Amino acid sequence: MFDIGWGELVVIGIVALIAIGPKELPTVLRTLAQYMGKIRRMAAEFQGQFQDALREAEVADLKKTADEMSASVTDFSNFDPMAGAQKEMERAFNPEPDKPAEPSATATTPAPPSEPATPLPEVTALPDINVPLPEPPAPVSSTDFAANEPPPPKQAGGGT
Repeated sequence: MFDIGWGELVVIGIVALIAIGPKELPTVLRTLAQYMGKIRRMAAEFQGQFQDALREAEVADLKKTADEMSASVTDFSNFDPMAGAQKEMERAFNPEPDKPAEPSATATTPAPPSEPATPLPEVTALPDINVPLPEPPAPVSSTDFAANEPPPPKQAGGGT
């Protein structure tokens, strides 16, 4: 916390010895140590209370997140895709009587011709093209997968 080296401590000790005196120095040091202990305990207590408050805030945040997640899960558990699909099918096949049926995006109705259709030009036949086809390959047999060379013969006698 404080950056005090050994040299500074020696100077402080000599000044305290001269100012307080050798007879009163142990009592003053003991009192100073007691006050330092109290200050450290108060700092530790404050830090502990601060950490507890942070934990409580985190727990409250986690509880809120967990509640939101459980609410979203219950929303999904009540989800019934078949009921929605059934309603859509009923609406598609049984349109309401006061509304005309809406044409679907896939159905196309031809527009009434505004002008008479022009006759298509006559198509001429293409000439025949005779190109010879390549010969089909020979069927695959087990000899196609056989080794090209026979394995070397085993030598008699197991010496090297």
